[in-house]
Formats: sequence, structure tokens, C-alpha cells
Amino acid sequence: MNKKTGRSTPSPAASSNQLLRLQRVLAGAGLGSRRDCETLITEGRVEVDGKPCTELGTRVDPESQEIRVDGERIRGQKLQYFMLNKPEGVLSTNEDPDGRTRVIDLIKTDLRVYNVGRLDQSSEGLIIVTNDGDLAFRLTHPKFGVEKRYLVQCVGCPTLEQLQQLERGVYLAEGKAKVERVSIKKRQRTGAILEMVLTEGRNREIRRVLAAIGHKVTRLKRVAIGPLQLGDLAVGAHRRLNPDEVTESPKHLPDRLGPWRI
Repeated sequence: MNKKTGRSTPSPAASSNQLLRLQRVLAGAGLGSRRDCETLITEGRVEVDGKPCTELGTRVDPESQEIRVDGERIRGQKLQYFMLNKPEGVLSTNEDPDGRTRVIDLIKTDLRVYNVGRLDQSSEGLIIVTNDGDLAFRLTHPKFGVEKRYLVQCVGCPTLEQLQQLERGVYLAEGKAKVERVSIKKRQRTGAILEMVLTEGRNREIRRVLAAIGHKVTRLKRVAIGPLQLGDLAVGAHRRLNPDEVTESPKHLPDRLGPWRI
């Protein structure tokens, strides 16, 4: 027993097996992404056992220690994981002053969740929704190199040289951007359907790199994130991820694509 706090002191076993990074505990309580929670800590808004905590490396036992944010005690929430087939026109944002439909509005849960990464309003397809900040970080940070696969309908059919240029990289306002892989899946009378794989997530990157080589995107759908596949999930529908999907390494992308009717 800790005489100062009146709470149990974690045992050595708990120290090695049960202590979690503070930002992970905060993210698991639905307070935002891991980066959001790191900001809460560095701004001095978090207290552990009555003392301010500003160190990002701090590990805590949420079962035995009292954690407060802005004076309000947090209580651990069950982590939840969903995949959603985002319809065109739905926003990938947590707040919208105009009251438009957001990704999180389509998820049936009483817990506070948020989408991992974004698809612009005109795009559709696979997006992950969770309250696990660690998973969000692992799927979105460039250092992990998680591949995202897209089907892209564009005006005109790019030449082989243009596709190779996309893989070498084209220059946007903020610097060089390139795709990992790109190929033509289907040629059409006035355009083509491309399969594109990216490992980074700049704003509207696919639309912009294709515009840079003279091709306008008319439809864009994400069909896979790492090992997670959209499959035949209906537009606007969502399902929970199973434990294997949550824990599986996100470094390998399957070959099978879900159907896309154009």
C-alpha cells in the first residue's frame, strides 16, 4: 500500500506486464489519437496520483493509479475496432460545424471513437474507426510503411512512361511525392481504372499526382490497408475487426481485392 496515495503499489510483476504508456491509456479512454494524448501530457493537463505528469515516457497501471485529465478522472474503456466502407460525400473529421454526416456518425457504438487517417469527401472505401491510439499511430505513421491500396478511375489512359514517372515521383507544392506501385487494371473508352499503392498519406495525394501527369480522377476507392481488406462490405456498412485482424502485422498486403462495380 502506498501511504501517500492510499492505493496499492504495483508489484514487480505488474511493473513489467501491466504498466502501460500514459498516452496509450488516455487514447484507450477515448481522449483522441496517441498524438492528441501526447499533447495533453506535454501541456500539463494530466495528473497521475494527484501530481502533474508531463513526461511522455511515463508508464502507469490504470487499474491501481488515479489518472485525471483537466481535473476529471478517466476510466478505462474497452477498445473497439471497426472497418467501414465510407460512402462518397461523408466527411472524415471528428467535428463539422455545418452538421454534415461524418464517418463516426455511421458507427454504432456508445464509446467515443475516431477514424484512422482520412479519405477526402469525394472518395470512398475502407477506413478504420477505433479508440485505440496505438493502432492508429501504427497504421498512419510513415515510418511503419503500411501500404494502402486504391482503385482509381481517371480520364484518359496513362502511358507506361507516365506510370513509371509516378513511381519515380512527381513534385507537389510541399515536395516530392511518389506511389509505391501503379498498374492499369482496366482500359475504358474514355479513361482507365488504375490500381495504386501508397505508404504515405498527403492531402488528396492521388488526385494531385495524377493531375500532375495530366489525368483527372473521377472516382477513388480505397480497398485495403495493410492486411485489412474491404472485400464485399456494403457501401455505408461497417463491421467489427476480429482479434486476428487487430493483432496481425500491417506490413503485408494481400493480393485479393474486393469487387468494385463501375
